[in-house]
Amino acid sequence: MNRLLDRRRFLANTGCGLGTMALAHLLGREAYGLDTPRPDLNGGLHHPAKVKRIVQLFMNGGASQMDTFDYKPELEKRHGQSVDFGIKVAVTSPIGTVMKSPFEFKQHGQSGRWVSSVFPNIAEYVDDLAFLMAMASKTNVHGPASYMQNTGFVSPGFPCMGAWVSYALGNLTDDLPAFVVLPDHRGLPYNNAGNFSAAFLPAAHQGVVIRPNDPVPIANLKPPSVAAHITSDSESAGLALLQRMNRQHLADHPGDSRLEARIASYELAARMQLRAPETFDLGSESEAVQKLYGLDDEATAPFGKNCLVARRMLQRGVRFVQVWSGMSGASKNWDNHSDIPNELPFIAKSVDKPIAGLLHDLKQLGMFEDTLVIWTTEFGRMPFTQGATGRDHNGGTFVSWLAGAGVKAGSTYGKSDEFSYQAVNGKAYCYDLHATVLHLLGIDHTRLTYRHDGIDRRLTDVHGHVIPEILA
Repeated sequence: MNRLLDRRRFLANTGCGLGTMALAHLLGREAYGLDTPRPDLNGGLHHPAKVKRIVQLFMNGGASQMDTFDYKPELEKRHGQSVDFGIKVAVTSPIGTVMKSPFEFKQHGQSGRWVSSVFPNIAEYVDDLAFLMAMASKTNVHGPASYMQNTGFVSPGFPCMGAWVSYALGNLTDDLPAFVVLPDHRGLPYNNAGNFSAAFLPAAHQGVVIRPNDPVPIANLKPPSVAAHITSDSESAGLALLQRMNRQHLADHPGDSRLEARIASYELAARMQLRAPETFDLGSESEAVQKLYGLDDEATAPFGKNCLVARRMLQRGVRFVQVWSGMSGASKNWDNHSDIPNELPFIAKSVDKPIAGLLHDLKQLGMFEDTLVIWTTEFGRMPFTQGATGRDHNGGTFVSWLAGAGVKAGSTYGKSDEFSYQAVNGKAYCYDLHATVLHLLGIDHTRLTYRHDGIDRRLTDVHGHVIPEILA
């Protein structure tokens, strides 16, 4: 015990602050039953992997597919007409008349992919993307749909994909989390932190929320500046007491993942004090790179900063980064109920240049070869009007795309009907997307299970098929 305290005092006295918390790591994480980085699994858990790391770009609110990637000439022909879609009322409004997209569509690249004018920069990269044109959801309500797209279930209480990946493969580095979430700078999405939960998996696998656009990106990483009473001696004494209490609690409650997660978070906080400042220091990036992500434009800077930080985190060993566009609410968001012509360009512009910049940057850094990029949303929009020029929720069809490692560039799978109202060919649910992502990570989605309440739970539940049509 004296040796233990001497090490603590040494770390504290060197000015590391929370660095004393790393003592548990120095003495061996195994004593607490915690996972260690498992680079041996980069080659795949069940079969050879093609993907080492993932960045998921989530458009919160329901991005309108027929105004972005799903061009439908029939909407132009039938604009202003009343069409019987077999329903009496939409989710939040009466059925209006058919509305064409107010945006010009053009074909791009050798693949000839139709893209609307709201995404001029992403359009330049369509030959690198694999489109899922007939994604569908079992619900058209934000909360359940967001849960479904993230966890595979429409109800809360289930782990998200990032948590499952962390659980399956562990860390790539000891100095940063395995799973990081970068929310919209204006607030959290629908369901708040429920979308990033580890649920019944060990708590250490939940998403670590970081806000690069805030003055303090990581909460509670360091003592507040007003806490002058916290000294190296008081911190050392407090941590010595904390470790004794933790050990006693662990002895009384073996296997308590909450305690394990707390211990792991203390250790991680200590290591991140040294690593995180450098990760968030975008001043080390060239002016050209910062402009590539749109940091020189007020409209694109917040999401661009999140994307650039995401790239830097992936570069430094974070395995799964989820970047969100849009907070909860139906204004200045992807949830365009009232005014597609004015609302959609605003939110689309905020992500268009940063996403294109991310794709370009990953390529020039050689990271595109082992990084998977996912663009998705929780559901789509209706082909008829809500009010004068808005669109209501539609779980019948929406668009997702993938790019990077293991993806067949320029490919397309699935098709919606002539109105982009329902998926008609190649319908894919979140289960199929999740199964495909896990497959690229070297994981058989049917074999990645966790026993909970007498059931072997899976990310894909009892569903899901890998989509070979979009794989290289």
